[in-house]
Amino acid sequence: MKPKVLFLCTGNSARSQMAEGYLRSVAGERFDAMSAGIEPKGVNPFAVTAMREIGIDISSQRSKDVREFLGAPVQYVVTVCSNAREKCPVFPATVKFIHWDLEDPAAVHGTKEEKLDAFRKTRDEIMARIKKEFGEPEKTLAP
Repeated sequence: MKPKVLFLCTGNSARSQMAEGYLRSVAGERFDAMSAGIEPKGVNPFAVTAMREIGIDISSQRSKDVREFLGAPVQYVVTVCSNAREKCPVFPATVKFIHWDLEDPAAVHGTKEEKLDAFRKTRDEIMARIKKEFGEPEKTLAP
């Protein structure tokens, strides 16, 4: 049975969605990647675009409420924002809690390109953190 990794943020619209998609794509043979939000808001189209640029399609992912995972055996809970860490429910079977305080790319105002750049920056940071925390990816993706 693969260890379950739950990426958790406030809206489950960008950071946690990108992390779920990336881990599933590069290490799906080793981990079961999931994501959820404290207050799910739907997947952000800029997150879909940023991930598509590196060959990962997250367009079929959906925003999920963290309550869907309560009581499930989750080995890793990764909070990607302070709000999620503060409001994270208890997962008794969790082996490890990890916190990444990532900037919210959806909070960036500006042109479409400036917004997309914020999502790219967050995506790249997520990729680096996943590599550090969960090991080298099993496959290489286009930059």
